[in-house]
Amino acid sequence: MKIQEVSDIRIIEIGKKIIKEERKALKGTEEAINEEFSKAVKLILDIKGKVVVTGMGKSGLIGQKIAATLASTGTPSFFLHPAEAIHGDLGMISKEDAVLAISNSGETPELLAIIPTIKRWGNPVIAITNNPKSTLAKQSDIHLFLNVKKEACPLNLAPTSTSTATLALGDALAVALLELRGFTEEDFAQLHPGGSLGKKLMRVSEIMHTGDELPIVHPDTPLRETVLIMSEKGFGAALVVDKEGKLTGIITDGDLRRFLESGGSIDRCLTERAMTKNPKYITKDILVVEALEIMERYNITVLPVVEDGKPIGLVHLHDILKAGVV
Repeated sequence: MKIQEVSDIRIIEIGKKIIKEERKALKGTEEAINEEFSKAVKLILDIKGKVVVTGMGKSGLIGQKIAATLASTGTPSFFLHPAEAIHGDLGMISKEDAVLAISNSGETPELLAIIPTIKRWGNPVIAITNNPKSTLAKQSDIHLFLNVKKEACPLNLAPTSTSTATLALGDALAVALLELRGFTEEDFAQLHPGGSLGKKLMRVSEIMHTGDELPIVHPDTPLRETVLIMSEKGFGAALVVDKEGKLTGIITDGDLRRFLESGGSIDRCLTERAMTKNPKYITKDILVVEALEIMERYNITVLPVVEDGKPIGLVHLHDILKAGVV
């Protein structure tokens, strides 16, 4: 194989040409979407089990991505390698599962070896191929036609346009299912707790301090005692409640500093003299990012979490930073 010397302009032209060819292939796949696609979506919605995606070679690699996308958008799914399935892994398929088999030619030997058994068990088979007259297309219950005329590869050999089209068709299935299931951002976040979206959709209830962690005092608590409680709990603040346990104020390090600067005495005063009345507070169901916005707007670092007027939790700016929300 002789490597040709070419200009930058020629290399750029090749890149653009390949993208253009693959875009043309996607247009063909778009035009091929019909009632079979609708049947496939409805079938998957109706099953009680999982979508088992299978395929060899490049089709298998694309299949792994499709299975991952389905699983992360509310459709339970996993990838099954057909060569491993021949040697025992067929047992991973349950009677309530549907099989999504991917083959460009529709004649992949490893797939054709397992389809008869799957059909005998009664599992529905959805096939994705570029050949509607292929064995796999004929043996499947539903056939999704790629309708790709040629590969972007100049030799028309390497899976390029067909791989792109298969990936796009898998995305179309996943997103159609997502919309019909009413899958929300909150649902997505639950399946991606380590991702940035999952953190942005985190609720205050997930990070707030509760119970014995809370620094609770009363308006008539001696200020020196309040300072000790603030020091013990380590939040730089204490929540002030009335006799009914309802939040009536908050006292922070900043409040103490301003109180002392104005001539107040820790030894001779009660907490109500130094506290801030009617403090800002939040509820446990709001997003952590909303709590952060309130802190930034009012230049505060601590927010009580209140329910029915009573403090049930406390969130500190450090908790938000530790959660990785920002």
